[in-house]
Amino acid sequence: MPALINPERFMISPAQLSEFYRQACEIELQAFKPGNVSVYADGHGMTVADFRCSAEASAEPLCRLDYSLGEKIFYAVKATRDAVGCNTNLGIILLSAPLIQAMGRISSGLTLRQALGQVLSATTIADADWVFRAIALASPGGLGASEQQDVHGQAATTLTQAMALAAAKDRIACQYTTGYRDIFDFSVVVYYNALSRWGDHDWAAVAVYAEFLRRFPDSHIERKYGSQYSEMVADKMMSVCEALSDAIRPDSIMPLLYCIDYDFKSKNVNPGTTADITVATVFAVFLEDFIRSSNKFVKTNK
Repeated sequence: MPALINPERFMISPAQLSEFYRQACEIELQAFKPGNVSVYADGHGMTVADFRCSAEASAEPLCRLDYSLGEKIFYAVKATRDAVGCNTNLGIILLSAPLIQAMGRISSGLTLRQALGQVLSATTIADADWVFRAIALASPGGLGASEQQDVHGQAATTLTQAMALAAAKDRIACQYTTGYRDIFDFSVVVYYNALSRWGDHDWAAVAVYAEFLRRFPDSHIERKYGSQYSEMVADKMMSVCEALSDAIRPDSIMPLLYCIDYDFKSKNVNPGTTADITVATVFAVFLEDFIRSSNKFVKTNK
């Protein structure tokens, strides 16, 4: 396994990676995401404290140099389960681990997205076995049996191949098969645009959540309810996007967010997959910014 960033190219430590990860998790909690847990409202039997504890517990195994991709995911899920006793962050871990692994492949001129592509094309059957164990341990809502690569059985394909079997019904699995296209081509752009406009990471995360959810049905919701709420959720998020577009100050839309949050939670509608993608988006932004600043440093000191 390659060392995490060749010291002659970039300097980043597991501690720095862990801090970026925890910061991304915290920004997502600071963002008012209707239907999901945030500092503004708990929900679905989970609290902000649960998610903060989960981020802290999962950070260390995710950033271990001696763990494979699959091991990172399994031990991060196990650490979370041991800490809070429930599934708070399986999707976050599944999306964050390949980004962390990609940082070990960065060299001068190589982008995070290119390095991530290398990671996803090199997953193994052993990675799939570890991830199957992690998913079974987390017991996510709506998980059922599958004729092809049931997570309660032994893997017969690589992790990326296994994700391809679920990609049509799961937005997180879809990222593995498309090289995180939704994140790099869509949500990162939304994040940077909102950050440029307001200078606030929390509201940039709200913009990502709302724009993504109005465009893409949430996998977590559809696993539980099919398409019953998909149009309603998209319409509500369209109203949030329009309000943000018109707002001089983003916090002026807080009454709207509270109203939609109450509506979603009264129906037990939780856009959990979109929240996970929001974390991954913020994390990818932090990593890309680090790589860019490191490239500038290397060029300046040649």
